Amino acid sequence: MARKKNGMRLAAAVIGISALTLTGCTGPASNTDGSDGGDGGATSAPITLGTTDKVTSLDPAGSYDNGSFMVMNQIYPFLLNSEPGGAEPKNDIAESAEFTTPTDYTVKLKAGLKWANGNDLDSKDVKHSFDRQVKINDPNGPASLLGNLASVEAPDATTVVFKLKSGNDQTFPQVLTSPVGPIIDDEVFPADKVLDDEEIISGKAFAGQYTIESYAKNSLISFKAFDGYQGLLGKPANTDANIKYYADANNLKLDVQQGNIDVAWRSLSPTDVEDLSKDSKVKVHKGAGGELRYIVFNFDIMPYGAKTKDADDAKSLAVRQAAANLLDREAIAKQVYKDTYIPAYSYVPQGFTGAIEPLKEMYGENGGPSADKAKKALADAGVKTPVDLKLQYNPDHYGPSSGDEYAMVKNQLEKGGLFKVDLQSTEWVTYQKSRVTDYPAYQLGWFPDYSDADNFLTPFFAKDNFLGNGYNNADVDKMINEQRVETDRDKRTTMIEDIQTKVAGDLSTLPILQGAQVAVAGADVTGVEKTLDASFKFRLGVLAK
Repeated sequence: MARKKNGMRLAAAVIGISALTLTGCTGPASNTDGSDGGDGGATSAPITLGTTDKVTSLDPAGSYDNGSFMVMNQIYPFLLNSEPGGAEPKNDIAESAEFTTPTDYTVKLKAGLKWANGNDLDSKDVKHSFDRQVKINDPNGPASLLGNLASVEAPDATTVVFKLKSGNDQTFPQVLTSPVGPIIDDEVFPADKVLDDEEIISGKAFAGQYTIESYAKNSLISFKAFDGYQGLLGKPANTDANIKYYADANNLKLDVQQGNIDVAWRSLSPTDVEDLSKDSKVKVHKGAGGELRYIVFNFDIMPYGAKTKDADDAKSLAVRQAAANLLDREAIAKQVYKDTYIPAYSYVPQGFTGAIEPLKEMYGENGGPSADKAKKALADAGVKTPVDLKLQYNPDHYGPSSGDEYAMVKNQLEKGGLFKVDLQSTEWVTYQKSRVTDYPAYQLGWFPDYSDADNFLTPFFAKDNFLGNGYNNADVDKMINEQRVETDRDKRTTMIEDIQTKVAGDLSTLPILQGAQVAVAGADVTGVEKTLDASFKFRLGVLAK
């Protein structure tokens, strides 16, 4: 699809945002009881998807990244899930799910569920799945999404009761569809540590649409349809599927172009996407965009951070304010990403209920940079310039243009001599382990777990958040907890807006860009458009050729 300039660019770049309100499919899919999920049966030839994403861990307690969750969506069951084409939580392996009191969310499981290894899948597995998330609380895991969970009870084999700290949690059904929601086998996964991928594979602890038949981590995964799956998604449209991993996006482009793989998903460069859109052998598919790209500040080790020898909260804030004033998002979006991304001035992406743009009003000049405001922020706090800032980015997880993106960020920050930026890059496997402890400021990207503004607030800014960057504002934490349980839609929207404004004053993170989902597939491949939806889950089961 061609992109128009100026006033039409926002609408084009967030193409598919209206899909956030969809609740049905764009084609054949499963019934809500899971009885017929594919196109009447799997008849397709094997499907191969290529990606530059990496798997951190197949254990749901040990990873919170797009590459790992993509695999989990194929192999693990969820209590609630969403149909391809929509984002509304519906019963997956649950027979029913509802609030039985304001603080009790009760789930009834379908009877006779089994794991691929033959073990019973029952309420003990569900309780175990969530209890261990909280207990392990891995720094790279999604346990922060369970901040409102007090305990889990399993009164009988098919009943699970989630006891919540605050009643009427409007996000909890969505949380059950998120990276913290995969159900795991309590006879395979230990209660107190993350399990190695090889042990998960050998334990055949699968009960999703697929089992894993062979596994070469971050090289090739082969899947086979699991006949025992009784969930919402039903039978996949193919019996066999593969994920092939690439270190170089150029090779990913060549392979989809030459028909060596069927789909390329994450991450081709904007130039590659533009080039492939002119090739009749492939088709470029775009879907709802909730991705954010941003800089994280570590409040402990950034300049004047709490654990530095010259710790000073006011000076530390001034450094963040200066960076916010110098950033030119429009230039990055246009020059690096050819307007396939748009500038982000908010912690909640445009298109989500409650999204506003406080950063546009508070920093820079009408969305553009202001060297004068940056200079004043530093001078008023008594910060000597240039400020030495170590800035880290990742070259292999967020696409091949990350190097160009952060080269521009470095140049923008150094404009006028206010910063001296030491720009370094680290590959993803190491990056994930080191970001919390070693990087004063660093790149991250966010792909929503579910289609609610809270998913851009709780994981980042609540106490003990996923970022682990030392940010803790008691007022913000209170506001986040209150919006989550507010049943009045208008009041909740106002609360979400207020949180964004409050966080913009602290600048825990600095949003840069908002993007769309993009996949490139062979012209004979069907089903891609069904999975580029507002659930942000890529499902191999809808693909066929």
